Amino acid sequence: MRVGLLLWRSVADFALPPRCPGCGVVVEGDLRFCLDCWGGLEFLTGSGCAGCGAPVADAWQEGLLCGRCLAEPPAHDGVRAAVAYGETARRIVLKLKYGSRPAMAEMIASLLQRHLESEGHDLLIPVPLHRWRLWWRGYNQSALIARALARRTGVRLSTDTLLRKRATPVLRGLGARARAKAVRGAFAVPSRERGCLAGKTIWLVDDVHTSGATANACAAVLKRAGAARVIVLCWARVLNEEY
Repeated sequence: MRVGLLLWRSVADFALPPRCPGCGVVVEGDLRFCLDCWGGLEFLTGSGCAGCGAPVADAWQEGLLCGRCLAEPPAHDGVRAAVAYGETARRIVLKLKYGSRPAMAEMIASLLQRHLESEGHDLLIPVPLHRWRLWWRGYNQSALIARALARRTGVRLSTDTLLRKRATPVLRGLGARARAKAVRGAFAVPSRERGCLAGKTIWLVDDVHTSGATANACAAVLKRAGAARVIVLCWARVLNEEY
């Protein structure tokens, strides 16, 4: 049986060699990037604004906030992202969201798990999709990332604690105030789930952090339901307004 399995794997590896998640060229192993795509990723170390995660001058000072977060403090307790949003990061998001490539979630989780291992955690909660969008797409990309993280770290995952109770428009192209208005009242925690949030540190998992409108709306609802802290964990964070 074992010999047959090894033979099957050898044939599969020859017929379907591992490919770069960014561009698809053949690489040496699973979940590895080619040199060009690896060089095209801007990895974020975690230093920066304590509120939104954006790079700021003198980021070595613990708890330093950028001007935007000083003016309007976020409802969450910080953003942890693997990379800055750019062309390579964008291609990976598109493959995960629209290309039915669940392996992208495993790769993303492999680069995010260090955050969970270095800080406190109680529960992983993905940003939910509305049921109609979930039906149309077939899966929630944020839930795929969260599930892969749960497998890797052993942190408990809940996909029923936070719900999107109404559909929201596509936020791309909207200003910060319009985005906040679009998601206001869109999320809820069912009464049956409130007990599991009391005093907990929640990691809110998403694919991309843009203006923070969705993360803020989710964090506010989770805290009203009893969560002590809500930290946003995502693949990419938008630093350049052109995206």
